[in-house]
Amino acid sequence: MEKIWKRIHTIIPEYSMIPLIFAVVFNLAVYGGSRMIAGEWTHHNIEGNLDRLIPFWPPTVAIYLGCYLFWIVNYILIGRQEKKEVCRFFAADFLSRVVCLVCYLAYPTTNTRPVVDPEGFWNQLVIFLYSIDAADNLFPSIHCLVSWFCYIGLRGKKNIPLWYRAASCLMALLVCISTLTTKQHVIPDVIGGIFLAEFCFLVAANKKVRGTYERILDNINGKLLSKGGSGEC
Repeated sequence: MEKIWKRIHTIIPEYSMIPLIFAVVFNLAVYGGSRMIAGEWTHHNIEGNLDRLIPFWPPTVAIYLGCYLFWIVNYILIGRQEKKEVCRFFAADFLSRVVCLVCYLAYPTTNTRPVVDPEGFWNQLVIFLYSIDAADNLFPSIHCLVSWFCYIGLRGKKNIPLWYRAASCLMALLVCISTLTTKQHVIPDVIGGIFLAEFCFLVAANKKVRGTYERILDNINGKLLSKGGSGEC
């Protein structure tokens, strides 16, 4: 078991293990918990005229679903950065989900999904997506939020090749487009997700915010892993 952990830590620094695990758990709690609480509440459709002009294009469901691999890879790459950068990023990630939870409960939104012809592979995949993901928890879009975090978390990092940083930006934009062309989201959801990521990332640059996250992280690591992280954010 010790050898396995050593191998894992060659990929993910010890100080990033808890933030990565918590980010996944808290995201699921916010998304699933808000749905359980507000699922039967009145939902508001904020779809606009521009949204109705965007064509429904089933093949883009491949981007919408495939982005999970993008998230995993980039969050691990972000977790490999210096500790102060990891503290900043995951503090921003946490703050963004708190805002999402407030939005999902204070103003639940929905949209109008098309009637999908069951013929064809991509149509079937969209029907499957619709069956497992209700038209709620839309504003802001977590798909766009996380994808944009995957880009800005590596933005300007010289230890990451320029081509990969550019590819991450492109992938984030494609994910945002796919949320519209699969009719999973509307334009305000996309704008809200991107803006929220940028805003929380900016707030988390504050040393007090970043430092608070580090102190909590070190305390948890000290209790669960018998030693905390080193250095100050």
